[in-house]
Amino acid sequence: MNQSPSSDPREGGPKPPFEAKKQPFPGYESEMNPAPDYGEHYKGHGQLKGKVALITGGDSGIGRAVALHFAREGADIAFAYLCEDEDAKKTHMLVESAGRRAVAIRGNLADPKTSEKIIAKTVDAFGRIDILVNNAASQRDAVGGVEELSDERVRDTFAVNIIAMFALVRLALPHMKPGSSIINVGSIQAYKPSPAILDYAATKGAIVAFTKGLAQELGPKGIRANCVAPGPVWTPLIQESFPPEKVAHFGEGNPMGRPAQPKDLAPAFVFLASDGAQFVNGEILGVTGGGLLA
Repeated sequence: MNQSPSSDPREGGPKPPFEAKKQPFPGYESEMNPAPDYGEHYKGHGQLKGKVALITGGDSGIGRAVALHFAREGADIAFAYLCEDEDAKKTHMLVESAGRRAVAIRGNLADPKTSEKIIAKTVDAFGRIDILVNNAASQRDAVGGVEELSDERVRDTFAVNIIAMFALVRLALPHMKPGSSIINVGSIQAYKPSPAILDYAATKGAIVAFTKGLAQELGPKGIRANCVAPGPVWTPLIQESFPPEKVAHFGEGNPMGRPAQPKDLAPAFVFLASDGAQFVNGEILGVTGGGLLA
């Protein structure tokens, strides 16, 4: 029997060494070489037809890939972003080119009022929320250790990465019905924390606990909560937060010999948002290329 050839995951994206480049905060997709692969080849199968998804951090990186894949699966998309207007325009275009409606919402999640604005604009546009993807995260420059982490930086990281997540879930739930899905974005950093970004890693550990507890509360209401935990992923966040020499070798130690591309993460979100995952609740789905979560 003839079999179609399988794709070698080691060859699914560029390998280091990369351009040794450092970007200013918050990092821009348009400045990256090689450009991240968001999966523009992806063909949907109607798994999310007629649903409404809200994605934070949707201008680039994992968020853009998820927006594209969800739209190709039939969902309308609202997405929030910090200030990367040009990157956000591209995400907006990709969603509309898939024949779905798109709403882009600009705002800083460190400000509590931003969460209120994001939910209000999504509901104003679409009337409800079926899928909430809490993807936005702050990861600042790598440092030499905990003594270099100021109180201000730690507060800001927690405000964006976990406190806003509590607020978005609280505000979204009145607009979610049984069958809805919440997908939080954790990280391998929750299990293998790097001292250089310990504030970021600590928030990812909190997200794991938040997800598991939330699933226990919401399961009886017919709403699922799960978490995707990526390993190294080639996104603007990398060039914004790491020194050039680390950027050049980013993902080199992964068992696949490369970092993930955003397209490698998005199918996990499609699965967790779909009815195919109806009985998946409170899970941490690692997409790490073989990096161990435990």
